Parts: sequence; structure tokens; C-alpha cells
Amino acid sequence: MKKEVKFSLVYRDMWQSSGKYVPRKDQLAKIAPVIIDMGCFDRVETNGGASEQVNLLYGENPNLAVRTFTKPLREAGIQTHMLDRGLNALRMNPVPADVRELMYKVKHAQGTDITRIFCGLNDPRNIIPSIKWAKAAGMIAQATMCITYSKVHTAEYYINLAEELIAGGAQEICLKDMAGIGRPAMLGTIVAAIKEKHPDIIVQYHGHTGPGFSVASMLEVAKAGGDVLDVAMEPLSWGKVHPDVITIQAMLKDAGFLVKDINMKAYMEARSLTQSFIDEFLGYWIDPKNALMSSLLVGCGLPGGMMGSLMADLKGMHAAINANLAKRGEHQYSEDELLVELFQEVQRIWPMLGTPCLVTPFSQYVKNAALMNIYSRSMGEAPFTRMDPAMWGMILGKSGKLPGTLAPEIIKLAEEKGFEFYTDDPQKLYPNELPRFIKEMEENGWDRGQDDEELFEFAMHEKQYREFKSGQAKEQFNKDLLERMDKAAKGGQQIVFLSAADKRAILHPNSEPLQAPQAGKLLWELDFNAESQAPVFGKAFRQGETMAYVETQHGVEALEAPYDCMIVSVVKDHGAKVAKGDDIAWFEKVEIPIEKKVVEKVTKVVENIAKKAAELIQEPVAAPEPKSKWNRPGAKR
Repeated sequence: MKKEVKFSLVYRDMWQSSGKYVPRKDQLAKIAPVIIDMGCFDRVETNGGASEQVNLLYGENPNLAVRTFTKPLREAGIQTHMLDRGLNALRMNPVPADVRELMYKVKHAQGTDITRIFCGLNDPRNIIPSIKWAKAAGMIAQATMCITYSKVHTAEYYINLAEELIAGGAQEICLKDMAGIGRPAMLGTIVAAIKEKHPDIIVQYHGHTGPGFSVASMLEVAKAGGDVLDVAMEPLSWGKVHPDVITIQAMLKDAGFLVKDINMKAYMEARSLTQSFIDEFLGYWIDPKNALMSSLLVGCGLPGGMMGSLMADLKGMHAAINANLAKRGEHQYSEDELLVELFQEVQRIWPMLGTPCLVTPFSQYVKNAALMNIYSRSMGEAPFTRMDPAMWGMILGKSGKLPGTLAPEIIKLAEEKGFEFYTDDPQKLYPNELPRFIKEMEENGWDRGQDDEELFEFAMHEKQYREFKSGQAKEQFNKDLLERMDKAAKGGQQIVFLSAADKRAILHPNSEPLQAPQAGKLLWELDFNAESQAPVFGKAFRQGETMAYVETQHGVEALEAPYDCMIVSVVKDHGAKVAKGDDIAWFEKVEIPIEKKVVEKVTKVVENIAKKAAELIQEPVAAPEPKSKWNRPGAKR
């Protein structure tokens, strides 16, 4: 009987390996039924990793996005899975245990079936608690081994790690080859050993295409008994991302495996839809170089998922490094030379820093250390003089046990700085925090959400959630998008600028403009103080309330809210000169409830009035002075 191999579409990772942002809720609603119609997927990666954080960054509620994407897939019998960073859960830094545990209850309720739990240090202490919490919440716990290639990370190392994770309760094992540098033969050896001892354990392989091994690796994994392969689809397959399902399906079919057919009409429709998402706005954050493969990744081992941020960092540092080199009279780097220099520096310092797997967040730490070393050299400084606290946290053991050993110079540097190494369970360093977030949500009158999903988002992404709630995130994202749109519109010596109406239609299609009725000076407040500010993004007004004023030569004219509404973007600042018809702000119609803060404010006013009245009653009342003809009203002196 032919061995069946199933496919998982890593739709989330396709986007995050290409750029920064992921599709919106409405876009996910469009693509889900088309993915189903393709007929070749048993699993789809729907959320996790940084995707829910970037939802907040562009002003969208990630909980609604997850529910929207998972629902039709599950109804069609397709399993959904998420990426889970173990101790770090869905962010870059460690997460308290109570927040980690809540995550599985929330994500299961939202429709996510499988959690892929990984730790860049492959420390079972960071994975096994998540296995237990996930299973208790009703999810399938897929314990993950981060694959890399070093003197430490041998086939025997991974076989022993798999045994420990399975003993810890793992229902599935994933080989996460985030940089695609796992050698095909070694991967086959690992999978064969797992399946021989645990034939019922599902083994899933995830391999990026960056250095070019992944297609051969998938064939070896399948031959060794692997059950599920992660694949992508055009226009985001290959490059630094993942192999395309068409190629892998054809290869396995020819090799005698049982694989599902691909509905090519649906494939082309999904391809077209995905391209439309790129064209609409997501493409403005995709670096074209991420579409290219590079054998240089074989040596440095950096993952495809971080190439977008890496290229952005290089662009930011390029001019500064060259300016330093110019002052010293040394050769300045081209972009390609700096990239190669960075790869070589990563390769050099990686074993010095304990050989962590180069995956989030440790890939960022090692890359940052390498980039700072290059910057330090450009200034004539010693290496490792510009490492941030997060980097030191990894070195000192606060994120878990490093797979390799630290170089003597790194240990010496830590001792010189007075740092202490930590060997206990890293979770103990991060106490529970949910009560603090619950208290603040109650004080703010914020809803904890269906299945406590809003509480979870607040606790997981505190800063980003605050900016999301205030509207600041949306405003910052819109400004960034408009700058990128204007830059992309350049052609020759001419620049095509978007009009205010065009920008409003793109960014806030449901909004209306608040326009200046006359030429004059815009006043958001009437106190005329220099400290007066434009209203906070998201400020609400009831029908008839004054939203702003325009000071003209004839006086001050008030602009009233035509209905209950909320400001979604401020176009003009306080004190700005405006012409008749200029957009001052954009607003959208909303329903405004009587919030807790309003009630408290009114209550306070009433209390103050009552207190003052009581004081007046208690004070003796002075007798009135006798009126003379000189103090009577209208008396003449």
C-alpha cells in the first residue's frame, strides 16, 4: 500500500517570511474558501508567531481575524495550526505562566486545532509546560525541534530530544528547519529513528527554501516515514519562503507516494487573490530580495522568516557604517558587500554565543550582535561592546540552557560587567501578571472579550494593544503606508501625489471629512494655550457636540458633529492655517455608550456640589448691611 503524505499550507508564514504584515480579516475571508477548493491541503497554518502582533500594529483586532480564517477551514475538515514560541508564546520576550496557559484556552476557542511549540534553544523546560496546557485546553500539542547544522546539532542530538519531548506528552513532532540548512540525509535519519520507535507519532517537516536544500529534504523526510510537509504557493513560494505545493506534489507522486490532486483552477484563483493583497497594501513591506534564494545562507544559517527585518536593518545602518569608515579613510561597503560581511560575522560569532538555533528571537539577537560588531569595527571599537539586555539575557541563561558552550571571552566580559549566570527554570523569572491586566481592564471599562480573548491580547501584547485601543496604531500605520505609496508612485522626475480624498478612500473608506467652513486658524480647543493639542485619535463626539473651531476675521465658527462619531485621523494640527474646504480630520459614525468614566466624572461633580452646599449651610450667615441712598441700585452720588 502506498504511503500517504499530506500537505499543510503555511499561509501565515508565507507572508511573514516575505515581509512584515499579514492579510486583513476581510482578505482572509476571501482566500479561505479558495484554499478549500484547491482540495490538496489537510492542514493550514492560520495564526501565531508575530502575525497577531502585526494585526494590532495596523489597527485590526487579531481575535476577529483568527476566528474569520479558522471557521470555514475547520468546517471543511481542514485542521488549523499556529506557531507558538514556547516561553515567549507570541512575542519576542518571555511570558508569565498564567498568560501562556490562557493562550491555549483562547486559541482553541477561536478555532485553532494544533499548536506548534518551539524553543530556539531546544530547551524542553520551555516546551513541556506548553504541551500540558495545550492538551488540557483541547488542542493537539505538536512539540517542535528547531533544526540547524552545527557540531552541536547532530542527528543523535535530535533523536534524543524527540524522545524527551514525546515522554513529556507531545502528540506530534515537527522538524522546524527555519533556515533550510538541515542536510537532507541527516533529516531522513532523524525521522526514521522517530518513526521506528513511535510509529503512531505524526511527524511534520517545515523547511524554508533559502539555501536550496528543502526539496531534497522533503523527499528524504517522506521516504523516512514523514507524514505532513509544509508547502507554499505562488506568488509567495520559493525565495526565502517555502517550496511550492505543485513541485512537491509532482515529485512525491512520481516517487510512488499517495498525494492529493490539486485543483489548478482554484490554485490560480488563490494565486490571483494573494497577488491582489500584495498590490493593495501588503507589498509595500515586501523586500524584492526575499524572492531570491542564496547559497550564502548555508554558512550563516539565518532563517528566511527574518530576512525582511534583516534587510531593513542593513539599510538603516549602511550609511552610518560607511560614514565611520570614511572618517577613518577605510574602504566603504556596497549593499552587497555589507550583506556578505554580516553573514560572515554571524557565522564567526554564532558558536561563541553558545550556538543557539537561529530562529526568533535568537536569530535576531545573534544578527544584532553581528551587525553591532561591524558598526563597532567601523569606529575602531572592540567587538561585543554594544550588546543589548535581551542579548545578555540569552547569554546568561534567562531564556533557557544554551545548546553549546560560550567562548571564554564572552564569559570574561560577563564577569567584568558583574553579571550572574542563571541555571534554574527560566519561567520562574517571570511571575504571573493576569490580575494586573484584569484590574486595569475593569478600571478602563474594557470588555475582556469572548472567551477572554481581549484580556489575552492585552496581556500578551501590552504596548501594541494600548496603541490599538487608542487608535494610535492605525494612525501610525496609515502614515507609513501613505509614505510608501508616495515613494512607490515616483516615475522619472515626476512624483504622483495622492490627493486627500484618494488617501481617505484608501485608508478610511467609511469615513467622512471634517472640513473648514471658512479660511482661518484651526482651533481644536478654545483655551488658546500653546499646549493645546489635536484630539487623541479615536475621540468620540455625540451629535451636536463641537468637534473643532475655525477662527476667522469675522469671529470663531464652531464645527458640530452631524451624528455620533469618532475621529479616525487628524489632518491638521491645532493652530494650523486652513483654507475653505480643507480637510481638518476624518471621522466615522459610531454608537457611543455611556462609559464608566463618564458616569464617574458626573458622580464626582455631584459629590463636589453636595459637599459645597453642606459647607455653605454650616457657615454663619452675616446680616446684610443697611441700604442707604448711596448703595441702592441706580443711586446717584
